[in-house]
Amino acid sequence: MSQGVRTRPEGSGQALSEAYDTALLDLDGVVYAGGQAIAHAVDALAVARDGGMRLAYVTNNALRTPDVVAGHLTELGIPTGAEDVITSAQAVARLISDQVPAGSRVLVIGGEGLRVALRERGLVPVESADDEPVAVVQGYGGPDLTWSRFAEASYAIRRGLPWFASNTDLTIPSGRGIAPGNGAAVEVVRIATGAEPQVAGKPLPPMHRETILRTGAERPLVVGDRLDTDIEGAFNGGVDSLLVLTGVTDGAQLLAAPPQHRPTYVDADLRGLLTGQPEISREGDGFRCGGWTATAGAERLELEHDGEGEGAPLDGLRALCAAAWTAAGEGTCELKGDEALDRLAL
Repeated sequence: MSQGVRTRPEGSGQALSEAYDTALLDLDGVVYAGGQAIAHAVDALAVARDGGMRLAYVTNNALRTPDVVAGHLTELGIPTGAEDVITSAQAVARLISDQVPAGSRVLVIGGEGLRVALRERGLVPVESADDEPVAVVQGYGGPDLTWSRFAEASYAIRRGLPWFASNTDLTIPSGRGIAPGNGAAVEVVRIATGAEPQVAGKPLPPMHRETILRTGAERPLVVGDRLDTDIEGAFNGGVDSLLVLTGVTDGAQLLAAPPQHRPTYVDADLRGLLTGQPEISREGDGFRCGGWTATAGAERLELEHDGEGEGAPLDGLRALCAAAWTAAGEGTCELKGDEALDRLAL
């Protein structure tokens, strides 16, 4: 990974699937959306896999077991084994097992994914604060998780038990829109207890550790759609990242990204794994990519096309990132970029 503050997306003369040995792929917004495969995902992943790249699927959702996730991906046309899926439930179970004796009881506030992960690490999931647990673990339990489960967690934590959370994502996408995620449920227990959990999921180091231990990746590439989990997780782990624009991040958020949220590469979708990435050159006060030149003015970002090159909108976005991130340095770019982004119609 490049040292120092990233001031532009990087170029790559090689296809990313050749430059890196393992793709650490987020799922929702990257591989599928609403349970259906995102356009081009199935074919792009097949080509990357056939070319020798290992594919691993990394999710903060602690509800589903690796077997269930692998089965879903296989049904979509992406052959996947349970060993190719890494969940925040597995990461938090390892975090707990490092701190309590083998065979310890752990109060579970969540779903089957947590129970399976705890058993894998030699721990015993229990359902009540009166079952003599030595720790509490909280993960996403789905829309039917009852209020009494939060009360059960509160009783145990107020007795002094250590509290662990699989992740703290405030929201989770659903087929009907955006719903409260595990982070919202964690806030309920936090308010009731005044305690702070140890958190395992993206973007924190325990999740990256779990992923590397399970995949053995030597040159991993994190692939995601969220700046605050996927890209920040790659930053914290010291590895490169590819942001795809098939999920929650839009151009304005990307231009305003602070250093820990700046991806190494930017592309439209997973086809970006199969190609090189264009270089961005400094030209005077501006940054040029594929015929587009972006500059940082006094109040706004400016974007022009010189009539040369193909003028692909993504190249314009990459040039804008370079101008915005350079102007921001270690901070957040506050220059207006709406007019420049409108020209690209991304």
